[in-house]
Amino acid sequence: VQLQASGGGLVQAGDSLRLSCAGSGRTLSDYDMGWFRQAPGKEREFVAGISWSGGHIEYGISVLGRFLISRDNARNTVDLQMNSLKPEDTAVYYCAARLKGMARYDYWGQGTLVTVSS
Repeated sequence: VQLQASGGGLVQAGDSLRLSCAGSGRTLSDYDMGWFRQAPGKEREFVAGISWSGGHIEYGISVLGRFLISRDNARNTVDLQMNSLKPEDTAVYYCAARLKGMARYDYWGQGTLVTVSS
């Protein structure tokens, strides 16, 4: 499967932004999906994950209550709605996929940059 993330940009603190990840080559309904981010000089951080059916969702502690992950298997997309953005949310955001039942995310998109100004 190939993943293409989009929707990044420059916003102000408190604004909202919606990222989208489009899959191609294989249906995303075969995969659990996740969003990760990496800020300059920092390690990659888990942001949110959603199971292949959408029945299980989890969030990283730093975005809990502000970000929402969703998926549309018919459109082969996974979105990340980001609300109440903070400067510390500035990072390159990546979508990733792992086959059902697997522990590791093996498929990664190219990343989209989100910059939040104060």
